[in-house]
Amino acid sequence: MSRKLRAAYHGLQMTVAEKKPSEIARDTLKLLLTRKLVPNPANYRTVYHEVSGTPEVPPFPADPLRHMIQALPLRTPAQQRHRAQLDHAIAQQNWTELQTALIAYTNAAAPPVAVVTGKADPGHNDFLEQLARLIENALPALGNDDARFADQARQLIAAIRDPASGTATIKSLLGNFTLRLSFAAEDQAEIRNTLLKLLKLIIENIGELSRDDQWMKKQIDALMEAAAPPLSLRRLDDVERRIKEVMFKQAMAKGRAIEAQEEMRRMLATFVDRLAQMTESTSAHSQKMEASARQIEQAKSFEDLGPVMKDVVSATRSIAYEIKNTHDELRAMREKVAVTEAEIVKLQEELDTASSQARHDTLTGALNRKGLDEALVREIADVKRKDTPLCAALLDIDNFKKLNDSKGHDAGDAALTHLVAVTRESMRPQDTLARYGGEEFVIVMPDTQIEQGIEAMTRLQRALTKRFFLADNEKIVITFSAGVAQLAPGETPQDAIKRADQAMYLAKRAGKNRVVGA
Repeated sequence: MSRKLRAAYHGLQMTVAEKKPSEIARDTLKLLLTRKLVPNPANYRTVYHEVSGTPEVPPFPADPLRHMIQALPLRTPAQQRHRAQLDHAIAQQNWTELQTALIAYTNAAAPPVAVVTGKADPGHNDFLEQLARLIENALPALGNDDARFADQARQLIAAIRDPASGTATIKSLLGNFTLRLSFAAEDQAEIRNTLLKLLKLIIENIGELSRDDQWMKKQIDALMEAAAPPLSLRRLDDVERRIKEVMFKQAMAKGRAIEAQEEMRRMLATFVDRLAQMTESTSAHSQKMEASARQIEQAKSFEDLGPVMKDVVSATRSIAYEIKNTHDELRAMREKVAVTEAEIVKLQEELDTASSQARHDTLTGALNRKGLDEALVREIADVKRKDTPLCAALLDIDNFKKLNDSKGHDAGDAALTHLVAVTRESMRPQDTLARYGGEEFVIVMPDTQIEQGIEAMTRLQRALTKRFFLADNEKIVITFSAGVAQLAPGETPQDAIKRADQAMYLAKRAGKNRVVGA
């Protein structure tokens, strides 16, 4: 710097305390121009502090810091609290507070120490064992098609149960396993969806082959409904049972149809045989008649005609007898075919009737006693397998006889149908509804404690008060009394329903429209 410039600079420093910020800014620009510096923010800041005689402090990087802490995880309340402290420190541009908050966040994010006062933490070991069992229990649901996935799972389980394995080793194996797990889960979901599509395609094709069969159409509709998501083991059991019914019906119908076809084939073969024989007999008879005619023409006396006429009568009787036998045989075969066809029609009607009435009530569409018994067998097997609670509710419509007497049986039937419709809307997919007799219904509720069962029946009562049906243009609200019983260990479902029935009578005596637990 030249002497002249130094003098000017010192003059500026001497008078800086007396200058306003605007004057300092003007002198800063002049000095930038004199030094031929690029007037960017960094150069301007440096010269400004030089002119003003103030220390140059680097600017606080608020925006970059905010961007960085946005990436910090917030898995625990402690991490969330320290993250808020970091935000406050950045807003205040306070480096000391920022450092304190960052250290606190780091300590909160550190993995838990498995050793306390020099002794192994039993809770940590229990957690690792639960994690290993969780992985083992999840593996069957993911299939065994991916050998690499199964190998990773075995390695991870072995590492978790190995006391010598460090946290870093388990963390690394768990990360690889989690990534592979996501692929396996996606594959299983895709396989499940594809199998469901194939099942629906098969059901639709069966339906196309039996368009004129009303029984089959009902079964196909029921199958399609049962195969709709969300699926469960209970619904798949229902699909299996219905498919077996369809196969049984098809086998019986096919067997009878084959018998009818065989009868028709035998009748046609016999008819063709007899027709050929009749043709041959008729031809022979014609030839004999022609020969007899020639003999008659050549006869010269009545005595000559006797033997000829005897042959003609004999031949005519023979052909008539043969025609009669053929006619009788064909008629018998035709009657046998007609009987077979009638049997097929009768079998079809019996199957239709048996199918619609075997497990379902014809009026309401709910399960009947037989359908309820089958459902209870499945539920009990599920209870034993999973060790889960099961509730049975028995409900009886209040004042049903009075409704029948005053409004007629059609109104009573409408009340039953109305109750079933509202109940189905309120039930869970896994619950089972059956008509127990008359105006009594049973609802089987799996995975349900008695308190939850009572609450479910109370909700159903409230739903019925909001819904009514019309009888002779009169709005009628249906109410019911119900008893709820939870299946006890070693108890049969029938005994539980009896207890629910007794509780229902207590509800009746208490004033009706109530739910009582057994």
